[in-house]
Amino acid sequence: MALSKLSGDEQRIIFGQLSRNVLDARVAVAFASASSELRELTQADRQPLKARYQAAAALGRKAGMQSCKELREAKMVDWCPSSDEDGRHTGLSSDDLALLGTLGSVLPALEQLDLHAPAAGADGVQRLAVKLGAGALPAVIELNLNSTPVGDAGASALAAALGRGAMPRLKLLDLGNSAIGDAGLLALAPALRRRPALEYLVLRGNRFSVEGLAALVAPPPAAGAPPPTTTTGGLAKLKELGLSSTQITDAGCATLAAALDSGALPALQHLHLFGIPASAPAKRAVYAARAGLQ
Repeated sequence: MALSKLSGDEQRIIFGQLSRNVLDARVAVAFASASSELRELTQADRQPLKARYQAAAALGRKAGMQSCKELREAKMVDWCPSSDEDGRHTGLSSDDLALLGTLGSVLPALEQLDLHAPAAGADGVQRLAVKLGAGALPAVIELNLNSTPVGDAGASALAAALGRGAMPRLKLLDLGNSAIGDAGLLALAPALRRRPALEYLVLRGNRFSVEGLAALVAPPPAAGAPPPTTTTGGLAKLKELGLSSTQITDAGCATLAAALDSGALPALQHLHLFGIPASAPAKRAVYAARAGLQ
């Protein structure tokens, strides 16, 4: 069908669909340039597209990317913090993280995303996660949010994003030193337990205790549900779990030991419990519950 046969509304709808990929705006621009009528119809929409493209390019430059094309094709992106002349952390802001969330559907090659963003603000990860729709970041295997202020609200938003189907291939999640408490881990744990590919989970330096830990490794079964088997239960492929410098006491260690003894975390090989308030005997009991655990 010739473009001239389409109504103005139909032409603008097509332009809107094409302009969703802000990292590759050329197609939308080419479409809008196909005729003088289209140029006039899309004039008001081209300026916001240009602004979004420029913002995405600026975001990429913070990770050393020289163009939107380079960002679109990148397999690994590392946004590390820097410091200004007064020693204050700079780098990604909450607005940057929100923008990154909107790009989740147009980064098909990205496998490793490192976001060390202490300057992002308390709502940064929350705003990022809210923008991640179903199937966003489809190739991401590693997500590193170490020393980024995720908080309980961010953990809850991240759980919702995972529940929508974002990052379906996730194998490694680093949430170290991210200000996550029991409420955050309670929200996040069910989503993590539904990640069949998850092999490495780092939670060191967070403030959760036995309540959050129990939700992760030994949640109570739903009413009337049969007990999960070691092959179908949550975190069945988890090989490494980092719990150092958390608030896990002897009670938390007892919960963890009981879970391991019952067959939970069947693939676990490495467990890190350095710097927790639990006693040495309580920690030894955890390692004794699983032969070969280091």
